[in-house]
Amino acid sequence: MRVLLFGIAKDIAGKPVITVDGVNTVAELKSYLYKTYPRLEQLRSLMIAVNKTYAGDGQVLQASDEVAVIPPVSGG
Repeated sequence: MRVLLFGIAKDIAGKPVITVDGVNTVAELKSYLYKTYPRLEQLRSLMIAVNKTYAGDGQVLQASDEVAVIPPVSGG
């Protein structure tokens, strides 16, 4: 599955897109990301969007889904 990375998540991974196999839920994806890129776990929060909608940890993922990793953002 293709996973898009934004902001600091992209900087930590060193690329804007990664390919992930063998994950079935958002929770499994987060676990994979934290194991592969330990610095991601230091972020205050990390949101996952599936098909442009924020997803909870129990959300089931399909290979055809558009998945995005959205780190915390600040604004003003």
